[in-house]
Amino acid sequence: MSTDPKSRPSFSPGRRWRIGFDAVLRTALVLAVVVMVNYLGTKFFHRFYLSSQTNVTLSSRTLTVLHSLTNRVTVTLYYDRKADFYSDIKALLDEYHRANKNISIRTVDYVRDAGEAEKMKEQYNLPSSADSPNAPPSKDLIIFDSPGRPPIVLPGEAIVQTKLEPTTSDDPNEKRIPFRRKPVAFYGEVMFTSKLIALESAQPFKAFFLQGHGESSLADTDNYGFAKFGLALAQNYVAVQNLELTRDTPVPMDCNLLIIAAPATALQDWELKEIENYLAEGGRLLALFNYASASRPTGLEPILQHWGVNVLSDFVKDRNNGTDDVIVRKFSSHPAVNPLTQLLLQMIRPRCVAKMEWPHPPANAPQVDEIAFSSDNSVLVGDPAAPPRSYPLMVAVEQKPVAGAATPRGNTRLIVAGDSLFLGNRFIESGGNRDFVSYAANWLLDRQQLVAGIGPRPVTEFRLLLTSQQQRQLRWLLLGALPGAVLVLGWFVWFARRK
Repeated sequence: MSTDPKSRPSFSPGRRWRIGFDAVLRTALVLAVVVMVNYLGTKFFHRFYLSSQTNVTLSSRTLTVLHSLTNRVTVTLYYDRKADFYSDIKALLDEYHRANKNISIRTVDYVRDAGEAEKMKEQYNLPSSADSPNAPPSKDLIIFDSPGRPPIVLPGEAIVQTKLEPTTSDDPNEKRIPFRRKPVAFYGEVMFTSKLIALESAQPFKAFFLQGHGESSLADTDNYGFAKFGLALAQNYVAVQNLELTRDTPVPMDCNLLIIAAPATALQDWELKEIENYLAEGGRLLALFNYASASRPTGLEPILQHWGVNVLSDFVKDRNNGTDDVIVRKFSSHPAVNPLTQLLLQMIRPRCVAKMEWPHPPANAPQVDEIAFSSDNSVLVGDPAAPPRSYPLMVAVEQKPVAGAATPRGNTRLIVAGDSLFLGNRFIESGGNRDFVSYAANWLLDRQQLVAGIGPRPVTEFRLLLTSQQQRQLRWLLLGALPGAVLVLGWFVWFARRK
């Protein structure tokens, strides 16, 4: 009979219409919620950049540079789209474009667009790897181009810092490379911002690195050399070169910053006179001492006392540490160290550098600030019986402008630190040591818009290590077992409905 419940269809037309209407209504509601969330997000929330590998946002320093940029800049990403970090670099460059529409971004995939790649090689005179085995790389490049300026070509390999680590495998039959390069830091923002500064500036500032007294050189790549220190300055668009003073060679007039890093022997009287004249003319000085010269005066100490800085002939020991390291977490309020308040410095046996206590300050005395300190549980090695306390390790000096008086080089600025090793190749990557180079140099050069924070970002790497057998098992699971289980389940449902 037609009225028999067993003979009725499972889904009547009315029920099918109700189910269809319900599905359409639910879909419409979900779409409406998505549209409303996007509207509220664009209206009331700021956009942010989130990378799966670097997890960064544009720093305040970069935003300051971008807001002041008036030149039109074309950034060409000459890259293999399947290369590591391509997506991170592209996304970061897109953030630069969104912050300043004068920056335009274009991409050329030299692997998949050979014709456009050849045009790029001709336009920017890019070398071919076949021209010479020592030729610079001709692939994975970021090219910054602005009208009236020579283009700047940045190799992609310079953006990511790597370290060698041994590879591991549970499969003894698997062929593998014993070591691999693991990415540890992403320098994209540091590099990109420095290149924009270079395009905006007519010429770089010049820093001279004093030599001739046992100082390490900018060319030294060993643990105690300053090659990385020089690179950090170059990234801030500061051209650095060595300088040896002679009786006929004073401090050059185009010297914007003089760096004296831990001389091992005393300076000659005529050299000290040249440095004294340089500071009196409004020069800028970064002076670094260390524990090795604590018992051997360099001759700079009396000159620095004239500017209100007292470099003690003793170094600081932090009882909180079992080593010679002094971890600096205390900073005063000063533009050269304000961005470091969330970071720390790792110094090695730093000498105490303190502000001179003048009973009768001279007229037009410079402003002297102690800007970095050891912990409260510190002592001087030469006076271990003294009660522990915090000691100043770094001083900043600024000579304010005097009405009616002008100096050839501007207004004198100094930063004097009790350690030089913390900026050497071995320790410059520790804590905020490298960041300090940028902040100190930009304050000394009076580039206040660049003192805000920016630095390399750590790379978080997610890896799944599988043996060859595990990979085969996973492949069969994904391509066979899971789809097969769905088919079997569907067959059971169909069979149950037939009954």
